[in-house]
Amino acid sequence: MNPVADTVSKVDTAFIFIFSVSFIILFIITFLMVFFVFKYHKSRHPEPADIEGNVLAETLWTVIPIFIVAAMFYYGWEGYKALREAPENSMNVKVEAKMWSWKFIYPDGKTSRDLYVPAHTPVKLEMTSLDVIHSFYVPAFRIKMDTVPGMETYTWFRSGEPDEYDIQCAEYCGVRHAFMLSKVYVLPEDEYQEWKEEGKEPEKKGPDISVLMDYGCVDCHSMDGSELVGPTFEDIYNRETVVVLEDGTEKTVKADEEYLKRAILQPNAEVVKGYDPMMPSYEGSLNEGDLERMIDVLTGKQEEEKQEPNLVELGRQIAENEGCTGCHSTNGEIYAGPTFKGLMDREVLVEKDGKDMTLTADARYIISSINNPGEHIVKGYDNIMPAYDYLEEKQMKALIEYLSTLK
Repeated sequence: MNPVADTVSKVDTAFIFIFSVSFIILFIITFLMVFFVFKYHKSRHPEPADIEGNVLAETLWTVIPIFIVAAMFYYGWEGYKALREAPENSMNVKVEAKMWSWKFIYPDGKTSRDLYVPAHTPVKLEMTSLDVIHSFYVPAFRIKMDTVPGMETYTWFRSGEPDEYDIQCAEYCGVRHAFMLSKVYVLPEDEYQEWKEEGKEPEKKGPDISVLMDYGCVDCHSMDGSELVGPTFEDIYNRETVVVLEDGTEKTVKADEEYLKRAILQPNAEVVKGYDPMMPSYEGSLNEGDLERMIDVLTGKQEEEKQEPNLVELGRQIAENEGCTGCHSTNGEIYAGPTFKGLMDREVLVEKDGKDMTLTADARYIISSINNPGEHIVKGYDNIMPAYDYLEEKQMKALIEYLSTLK
């Protein structure tokens, strides 16, 4: 594998050395154990022998481990230095972690949910957390560093060739820890400048499956043809499928849009042959907008035009990019905060100055809750939401429009 960062080769060298030494020691110990079992079996030595000691053996098992540990320390230290010594010409990007999303802030003030960097560039990440300890982990670059509230930590990598890489959180940080995912997009210089100046995102590999992740679909259905608990989503649209009906009879159906909707809303009415009827029904818990987004992903009809989104789509993007959907579900599930489903004009029981009161979640209430979330705390939830008073009027309006669709 060609290393994509200066740290990769040194981290891999330390890992391979430690693994190799451990394997050799395991082999030697296992061999000697089996050898001594046969050599000193009771049938060969019925009388126990009194061994007074062996100076050479005692010297070897003292000196050899010292050299092994010293070598491990050397390779580990070289890997540690590689992670801590960022080049002076590095591109600096600030990283803010919060439950449960990443936010990247560039030198010109631009922000994004995914990390965009030019190819063949050293990138220094200056990181902090707004709530609890998270851990910024990019396996491809061999970098993992904790983000700590009230403290700034850092790490760096060299971006290498244009490609995309996964970002994960490697420190358990709450109920939505597994969904704290993002990407590093390494772009050619001209594409990076285009994104930087116009905010135009590069074409991403594959479909946007965020709605499938939000509802846990990809936990049971793969996107690449591999077998999981349920049938794969790869090439599912218009596929001929044998299903088993509730009365035990079988029939062949075409996986068109109507079938896909039935399979989501009433999954156990027509169970794909060879699979168990264990999928829960999403009828009543899935809003119409998210259902259409699911169908668009499965049929390949996702919007691809590069144009300014309407207010509803803009609001959805803001809710995702600012991490709102990390704490507020859109399907009625309870996360760290109240669900967005049916929020508009709902009667809400809140606490203020130690007293309970009922308010209507109209546009004014929602804007106030975004700008100053600690003023009215919804009963039963903690005061952990940060203020988003930097959002512009158009962004606020877009969020209201988006929330209005989540009936």
